[in-house]
Parts: sequence; C-alpha cells; structure tokens
Amino acid sequence: MTEPQITLYRLQACPYCERVVRTLNRFGLEYESRYVEPMHSERNVVKRVSGARSVPAIVDRETGVTMSESANIVEYLEGTYGGAATDGGRAADDAATDGGRAVDAEGGA
Repeated sequence: MTEPQITLYRLQACPYCERVVRTLNRFGLEYESRYVEPMHSERNVVKRVSGARSVPAIVDRETGVTMSESANIVEYLEGTYGGAATDGGRAADDAATDGGRAVDAEGGA
C-alpha cells in the first residue's frame, strides 16, 4: 500500500478545510487527512511543514508544493489536477464524503 502524495492539515468542522476536502474529492485525489489542534498557538506540526500555523494547509509530495489558505489550495488543485477529474469536472461538492484517512495531528498514522 502506498502513502497518498497529498497531506491535508485541517480542523474539525472548519468550512475552509471542507472546501479543500470537496475539491480533493471532486478530483478523486487520495490524501492523508491530519486533524490539528484547534488552538492556533499549538499547531506546531503545521508550523513545521508550512511555516505558518493556519489551516487548511497541504503538502503535495508529487509536486513539492506546500501551501495554506483554502482559496490558494483550491486554485492550485484545479490548476494541477483539474484535467484529471474523474467526474468530468462536475461539482460533486455537496456529497461531502471524506475520502481522506484521518490520523491524529502529532502522532502520525
């Protein structure tokens, strides 16, 4: 079993994070979902990988890109993986099923 190339750092019930999840799901991208601490000052794992504590943040090992801010991430995913959409680009956003694998923030998988 191979590890997903994309890791998403997110919060529970975060609408900005869910926007990224919907985009990842729309393009059929496998990703690892890592829930982080709700307290901004305690998001050290995000700080280590992205240089900031804001979420959502993704690390795409396939392209070497690490970024945060949902609008930037969605734009990046659409530009990078938009042509690979398995549903012809239709917005299946509202299905909102979490295809990611949940792991705790500090402990890894």
